[in-house]
Amino acid sequence: MSVLRDWVSVPTAEPAEDYGFFGPESVTWKVWSYPTSLSIGFQRAVVIEELDPALVASVETTSQIYERPRTRYDRTLRYFAMVAFGDARSTAEVADVLVKIHSKAIGTDPVTGSPYDANDPKSQLWIHLTAWHSILIAYEKYGPGPLSEADERQYWAECRRAAQLQTCDLDDIPADRAGVRRYFDEMRPLLLDSPIARKAMNHLLRAEVMLPPLPRVLRPFTLVITAFLRRGTLATMPRWMRRLAGLSTSRVLDAAVVAPLSAAFTVIGLSTRLQLILLRLLSPATLPIGTRVLRGIPPVTAVTTTPREAQRRFGFAPPAEAHRELRARQHQRVFGDGQTPSDEGLVESQPLLGQIG
Repeated sequence: MSVLRDWVSVPTAEPAEDYGFFGPESVTWKVWSYPTSLSIGFQRAVVIEELDPALVASVETTSQIYERPRTRYDRTLRYFAMVAFGDARSTAEVADVLVKIHSKAIGTDPVTGSPYDANDPKSQLWIHLTAWHSILIAYEKYGPGPLSEADERQYWAECRRAAQLQTCDLDDIPADRAGVRRYFDEMRPLLLDSPIARKAMNHLLRAEVMLPPLPRVLRPFTLVITAFLRRGTLATMPRWMRRLAGLSTSRVLDAAVVAPLSAAFTVIGLSTRLQLILLRLLSPATLPIGTRVLRGIPPVTAVTTTPREAQRRFGFAPPAEAHRELRARQHQRVFGDGQTPSDEGLVESQPLLGQIG
């Protein structure tokens, strides 16, 4: 009973230092704060990402999505929430630490035989665009619908701004939806339906692996909800992509899931309490950030900045230039000495992103 009371209580949160990189007038806040984002939008992103051979090789090597799926989901969602809603200082710091975390995600792809590096700008671009595109697709399909032309232009401009927190080459960031489509068309021949990709995608489509232990009486209800989320996520994915991964392409089921999911998200979107319950369930590490946004708690200083300005102000190098010595040392350990890379980035990240275990 006390657990249930905790779930339904409305949490409080301390004010942030500032509005970070976007703020409440941004299209990012409008789209990313809608309840489709942390559920179907985010699930779509992490599922599609696995078609990149370099990324899925890293995932397979670390095994974190299988051994600690809830922790991995929680920490990753908190990172993206910090980018969208967090204060400039903390978010610039966590982006810097992320370079250290990714420095250990290097090796040789067992499928293609090619080396992979999670800090590679092209790998970072794939993750970044897949996330921003997926969040918008879910918002359009199960939420308020397509953005206005002006809002969409602003959304992709903000996507470009957020890319300054990763190692991406900013010249590669598309400026509009047409550019994003061209990017995915160019990536299509490079995507690979390997056995490890199919295993990872099917695993991540099982939303129940992201949930905490629940009372037995709730399990049938949970299975129904997660089945709808799986189908809803599939319905947002292009059929060519689903065929590549061996996933269902039923047009009937795609159509059937839209109305109930749209209705459910509409109801949740009308209630701050329901949105916070959902957030607490899916990503407790993200709850303080979501509480500030959904309850409209203003920051200490109501200003925004850019990632580059924040990096200069707080003493962090742009991610593409950060921690070159550590990255070289990790490379030597893996490719030169045949050892496993060190975990120093993971350890350092725990106060910012939550505990690993």
